[in-house]
Amino acid sequence: MDTKNKLKRILVEDLNLEELTPEEIDDSAPLFGDGLGLDSLDAVELVVLVQKHFGIEIKDMEEGRTAFQSVNALAAYIEARLAA
Repeated sequence: MDTKNKLKRILVEDLNLEELTPEEIDDSAPLFGDGLGLDSLDAVELVVLVQKHFGIEIKDMEEGRTAFQSVNALAAYIEARLAA
């Protein structure tokens, strides 16, 4: 399973986005606000989930802000960290 599909599955299952399926999540849609509608508590949980599923630690708010822009951005962030 590629990184984007795994992320979408994690978003739906672990953040309980019951009204969505992974296939319905647009790769370029914002994760917060008008996109998926995630909030600050979801951001904290997402940091934990990224570490749990990918072994990658998001160290600070600025790093998270960049990585959490969209599924595309988060997948690119994870893939870059895994390749390093």
